[in-house]
Amino acid sequence: MHGFQWQRLVPLALIPFVAACGSSRRPQAVVVTPAPSAAATVPNVPPPTQAPVEDPVLTLIAASDRHFKAGQTELEEGHVEAAKQEFNRAIDVLLESPYGGRTEPRIREHFDRLVDRISTYEVRALATGDGFTEKKYETASIDDLLALSAMLGTPVAPPELKDVVQTDLETANHDIPIPLNPRVLSYIELFQGRLHDFIDEGMRRGSKYLPMIQSVFRAEGLPLDLAFVPLVESAFKPNALSRVKAKGVWQFMTGTGIENGLRHDWYIDERSDVEKATLAAAKYLRTLNKIFDGDWHLALASYNGGPGRMQRAVKKAGIDDFWKLAEKPRLLPRETREYVPMILAAIVIARNPSQYGFDFETEEAPAFEKVTLPRPVDLRRVAEWTDTTIDQIQALNPELRRWTTPVRDTQYELKVPAGTAEIVAAKLSDAPPAELASLKYYTVKRGETLLGIARKLRVGRADLAEANYLKVTARVAPGQKLMVPHEANVLMAARTDRTAPATEARTTVAESGELASGAASDRVKTNYQVKRGDTLASIAHLFQTTVTSLKRWNPRLGGSASLLAGQKLTVYRLAN
Repeated sequence: MHGFQWQRLVPLALIPFVAACGSSRRPQAVVVTPAPSAAATVPNVPPPTQAPVEDPVLTLIAASDRHFKAGQTELEEGHVEAAKQEFNRAIDVLLESPYGGRTEPRIREHFDRLVDRISTYEVRALATGDGFTEKKYETASIDDLLALSAMLGTPVAPPELKDVVQTDLETANHDIPIPLNPRVLSYIELFQGRLHDFIDEGMRRGSKYLPMIQSVFRAEGLPLDLAFVPLVESAFKPNALSRVKAKGVWQFMTGTGIENGLRHDWYIDERSDVEKATLAAAKYLRTLNKIFDGDWHLALASYNGGPGRMQRAVKKAGIDDFWKLAEKPRLLPRETREYVPMILAAIVIARNPSQYGFDFETEEAPAFEKVTLPRPVDLRRVAEWTDTTIDQIQALNPELRRWTTPVRDTQYELKVPAGTAEIVAAKLSDAPPAELASLKYYTVKRGETLLGIARKLRVGRADLAEANYLKVTARVAPGQKLMVPHEANVLMAARTDRTAPATEARTTVAESGELASGAASDRVKTNYQVKRGDTLASIAHLFQTTVTSLKRWNPRLGGSASLLAGQKLTVYRLAN
């Protein structure tokens, strides 16, 4: 144990002993205690209790753990820089203490466990989870509804339901014909019965989008009943993705979306933007209605099955009535036959929910402002600047497929929470471009092809092409710079820094310190130049070692876990 520690601990240990010895050397005084009188009683005072001595090791571990948990919270909210600071502080608290990170057994155990946990978090969230992996999507409700209806079967509607719906339709003023046939009634029965909660949740979620959708349809001269089509298609989930890869609240296929003005590339998919997709849906529905001479039932069927299929079915059967076509299973697939009565049943309920047993609180659309971005920005930076979470920024900008804005859009408009636009604009003007987005580039060499580069960097050729706005078959020229999706970034960094000369002597365990894995003969000494955003944990993962080893290889780091861009570290990499 260090002398400094003895200086702190010894006085604490001697205090009770000195007090006891001092009291034994004093002459005892005779104290005469008067007998209690009848008017006075002696209170029963308990002897004083000595306050428990605080264990400094446990206090230190608790302080370190608080920083670690704060880092977890920051990371869950997408605040990468703040999380990194908290994780670093969790380690520094130990290293800066009189005990160091490994002298005291309990601290050593906590330190090793802490480093492993931080490495795991940083590898996932800071190294590979940099925003180049596409975001997660939710199941489209149309798939769920069709599966449930097939499994449960559509119930036979009781006679009294027909009377209720008939009365409702007489006052509802629908602008799409609603037939009172068994197919529509059976879905109304199913939606207000077994699937009540499913529909209730969809209507609640859709309440924040309906004013905008109805405004668009009103301006385009379309029936307002059509505003409820997303209730069946997606339950109003902007990130809904069906089994056939239709996406967004309106469930556009990629080609149909592009045909109706929606942008789709590696960075952006406007099918997930509710307002832009609604404008496209209005255009598409008007086109379908025109194709089928104003028949909305055929138009809705073609929205699901495609206009070509519906036109062929009409021509083959010589029938231009959806309900008669639906009686012929060979002409239309089950999904399309069920789709139209589903939509009409949802419209009936959504126009008058309380009539059918629904009572939900409407939601307000989130308030936002727009900021024009002069260069690509990592959404996690925006989340930190606005003191929100990555989920909130993504919810405001659902068209963004990844955590970065497009690399070539110099005037991209990003939505941010109301009241934060000026803060974001100020941060944009102050921050160096390198801090705004985690982008790395590869310079094409003579004779290289897109496929060869993709294989070399171990990244998908399609991803590499799309990230650079190229066709998969495009040719690349020497000197051309390609933005590299991050899945290849770690590999690039490792290759770039494996520059140790072949004559470099192999190290020994005694010289290099504790290695994470493998024998000493498996490693070669080299140098690594710290890049912006690096942490000891992420560098340790890159070279398959530990933070402890990095600190031992680089004594100048001392107790600090903070790094500066450009700083050089000694590293023992695994030999090829």
